[in-house]
Amino acid sequence: MHLGKYIKKYRDTNNLSMAEFAKESGISKAYVSILEKNRDPRNGKEIIPSIPIIKKVSDTIGISFDDLLNSLDENQIVALNETKTEKNLTSSTLQKITSTSSQLEQPRQEKVLSFANEQLEEQNNVISMFDRKVEETENYITDYVEGLVAAGLGAYQEDNLHMEVKLRADDVPDKYDTIAKVAGNSMEPLIQDNDLLFIKVSSQVDMNDIGIFQVNGKNFVKKLKRDYDGAWYLQSLNKSYEEIYLSENDNIRTIGEVVDIYRES
Repeated sequence: MHLGKYIKKYRDTNNLSMAEFAKESGISKAYVSILEKNRDPRNGKEIIPSIPIIKKVSDTIGISFDDLLNSLDENQIVALNETKTEKNLTSSTLQKITSTSSQLEQPRQEKVLSFANEQLEEQNNVISMFDRKVEETENYITDYVEGLVAAGLGAYQEDNLHMEVKLRADDVPDKYDTIAKVAGNSMEPLIQDNDLLFIKVSSQVDMNDIGIFQVNGKNFVKKLKRDYDGAWYLQSLNKSYEEIYLSENDNIRTIGEVVDIYRES
């Protein structure tokens, strides 16, 4: 069952509107609707909820995070950090503006709209330093690093990193879902400390491919391997590091596959 069905079931059982569930959970009403429909409005594909969103839902409906996560569809892809769709729909300032203005009578709403249009026009007329330096930056794009992964002994990440970075456009792949920063040297020489990794979010990584894995709460970038006895393990490219063998007792989640590597020149 996908996450939205749990929300819908809880709302129906407790006779809650979307707005009421949104207020309880801290998730915007628009995103609650998207979760229940299980479709990303940008591309029509199944929605990819993030770990922080799943935590908010579990806290609201009274199910432990682990139980809710493990009960989702087996093929459900989960993002490690807040997705672009979630960021676009969870602006607290925008929610407050919408909530407040919706309570005004029409003449006052028109004044709010008029003021907002004036502000937008003023903003569009501002010449930013980036516009003045277009020739210097035309070959660069801006994106955000959302996660920290360890090329070493594992990295805990409690908060969303969301670090803005400027990248050489020619070195950015066409298709990726998120970016993570590397900490450590266990994947040298291919992947070095402070490299940025372009990741395709997926619940499955093929054997011998390099992926991002979360094991017992720690994030790793490693090569997925299997020994002659059939045991799965994570391999470092740096021979100074031992393999990390995986067992049924470990809490394991595949985050995605590394599709490209970015390094500052």
